[in-house]
Amino acid sequence: MAGTKDGNGNGGAKPVAQRLLATATKLFAEQGYDRTSVQEIVDAAGVTKGALYHYFGSKDDLLHEVYGRVLRLQQERLDHFADADAPVERRLRDAAADVVVTTIENLDDTKIFFRSMHHLGPEKDKQVRAERRRYHERFRALIEEGQRAGVFAAGIPADLVVDYHFGSVHHLGTWYREDGPLSPQQVADHLADLLLRALRP
Repeated sequence: MAGTKDGNGNGGAKPVAQRLLATATKLFAEQGYDRTSVQEIVDAAGVTKGALYHYFGSKDDLLHEVYGRVLRLQQERLDHFADADAPVERRLRDAAADVVVTTIENLDDTKIFFRSMHHLGPEKDKQVRAERRRYHERFRALIEEGQRAGVFAAGIPADLVVDYHFGSVHHLGTWYREDGPLSPQQVADHLADLLLRALRP
């Protein structure tokens, strides 16, 4: 979709849409979404406003895409794990660990979004909630599959288990540090193991 020239017709190191998104993400993280203007984004990206509006209809669209690209990645990976030819315990553990790793690897994007999602317009907000619901429903289906098979405790509501795990995932942005004592994979392993222990019959 994006070409290799910027809005002024000059060659760019990155496709225009990618450069705009990277610039917006950096500015939103540094200044906050509400304190970042469209003019600041296009100036920092080295493109015109016309180029931005060609790829993104508004600043609202940029915010949506910041989170949307992470959610699309996570949905694709969840579908891969859920469809794998493996016991349900392994599939759930792999999915539970993976969403932690991908969240940490994209921590700026997820922090920006959860801090600023109230700025989304009604349609974009509805779209994001539907995308997140689809992800959570696929994750919940793994839990329910294990409960039906008797490998997970049947007395725990699957919705509560989903909220339990994703509460921890969404909280990562408040405490995880790249220079801290735990790697992304170590955090993922601990949280996935906690989830599986909570589900034992």
